[in-house]
Order: sequence, then structure tokens, then C-alpha cells
Amino acid sequence: MLIQTNAPSMPASAASPAQPVGRPFWRANLPLTVTALAAVALLVMAIAGVIMDPRVITGAPAWVKPMKFAISTAVYCGTLAWLLGFVQGHRRLVALVGYASSLSLVVELVIIVGQVVRGTTSHFNISTPFDAALWSVMAGFIGVVWLMNLIVAGLLLRQKLDDTAFAWSLRLGVLLSAVGMAVAFLMTSLPSPAQAAGMAAGQAPAHFGAHSVGVEDGGAGLPFLGWSTTGGDLRVAHFVGLHGLQVLPLLGLLLSALNARQRLGLVWIAGLGYLGLILLLTWQALRGQPLLSPDGLTLATLGALAVAVTVTSVVVLRRSAAHG
Repeated sequence: MLIQTNAPSMPASAASPAQPVGRPFWRANLPLTVTALAAVALLVMAIAGVIMDPRVITGAPAWVKPMKFAISTAVYCGTLAWLLGFVQGHRRLVALVGYASSLSLVVELVIIVGQVVRGTTSHFNISTPFDAALWSVMAGFIGVVWLMNLIVAGLLLRQKLDDTAFAWSLRLGVLLSAVGMAVAFLMTSLPSPAQAAGMAAGQAPAHFGAHSVGVEDGGAGLPFLGWSTTGGDLRVAHFVGLHGLQVLPLLGLLLSALNARQRLGLVWIAGLGYLGLILLLTWQALRGQPLLSPDGLTLATLGALAVAVTVTSVVVLRRSAAHG
């Protein structure tokens, strides 16, 4: 999709949010585009693996993890390439983000696939010096992806766009995805019950860290996603946070019929509400509570968040309409 920059002038509130982009997103950052396409190819291979390979690793078909990470990588790289298309100048930083993010994600995918071929886990695996080294490499490169994400946020904060509301939807989306990524750091620092018991008994753990809280990974979980249905699961907040990268910009586009003041207010309310949801899901998981079995306190907090978002949205719409 080639977006022109020489469109007729229009009021700022109605300006096309994509106006600053003068080239297709696949040209905005070639490394990210190539990585997204490679991830799609891996997805096809992983689907074939699920069909033909009967092995199970950590309670799920062996090739489900490569499948999920292939989807995630393709979506992330495609979105990041599109976002970088809004950045004017800063060629070196844009190139750094593209190459560093692509390299890091490719290394992660290669290790995940390699460990599946070996019939073992990739994440949290410290059972042998080789496995521990691979896990350390993965963790290091994911740290790089997170740092590059913050650089993109900084670039977008400095970039002046005609459509202020849409600009903030981009910035807040990137910042929310950084929060979602940060949730993954909790997974690496919290031992599972079995790991904690083993270490208390003086045993060296074969794995350290887990997705689930209060139960072991690989137990009963939601179809495909695998999120625990018997304990807390930090992947929920991680997933929701990561996809703020798409949700907030999409909202910025969908609100285009409103005036500029209304759109800006609603984008900020959505961003803060989304942050509250990420924190709520993280808190729920850390309390060992399954996503689909919230207690009264979790439901009350969610209700309060929903009321706050709704009331402030109504106030913004009415006041902005009065000033419009």
C-alpha cells in the first residue's frame, strides 16, 4: 500500500493519520520485512510439524511453540516496519532498530526450532551447560528487542505528525508493548513450586522460571494458547501488553470521525485503561489465579477500571463537543 504525501490540505482533525508516510511499509525497513516473511515460512513448516510429528514437549505438541512464535514474530515485525515508516530522518537509528530487532528475533526462532528438533524445551532450560547457554543467548537477544522497542518509542515521541491524536496512539501503543515485554522478565525470576522445593532441598534445578504461577507449566490450559486454567499465567498480561502495539493505533484510526479534541482524549483514556488492564492481569497471575476463574477482588478491580474508562470517556466526549 503506497501512501501519498501530496494529498490536498485538510483540517488537522481530519488529516489522514498515515499522511507522513511516503513509501510502502515493506520498504520502510527491509530487515523487518524479510524477517516477517521468514516467520510466515516457519509458520507453514510448524503447521506441518504439528500434523506429522506426534511428540509432546511440556504438555503440548512439539511444534506448537514454533507456530506461536512464528505468528508473533511476523505480526511484530510487520507492525514495527509500518511504525518506522512514520519516522522522518534518523536513518542510522531506524537501521539499527531494524537490523538489531530482526537479528534478535531470528536467533530466538532458530534456538526454539533447534530445541524442538532435539526434543527439549528452549525457555527456562538450564539442564545442561549447552541448554543453559542457549537460554542465556535467547534472554540476551530478547533484551535487545525490548531496548529497540524503547528506541522506537523515543523516535515517535520526537516525530511531529499532523494528526496529534493518531501520533499519540502510535506512541502509547509502543510504550504499552514495552510494558508487555517487561512482564516476561517476571517469568525468568519466579521459580515454579517444584523448582522452589528442589532448591530448598539443595538440588540444582533443570529449569528455572516458568510461565505459570502456583502450578507447573504444561498442565491444563486453554486450547492452543496453553494459558493455565488451574493457576496464574503471566503469558496473559504479556500477550495483551504486546498487542497494544496494534490495538492503540487501530483505535486511533477508528476514531477518525470524531473531532481532534475528542480523539486525543479518548486515545489517552484508552492508553491508560489498557495499561491498567495489563497491570490487573499481571497482578491476577502473580496471585496464582487462572484468567477464567477470577475472584471477587479481581472482578471488582476490573469493574472499577471499566467504570473509570467509561465515565472519563463520556466526560471527554461531552466537553469536547461543547467546545467543538
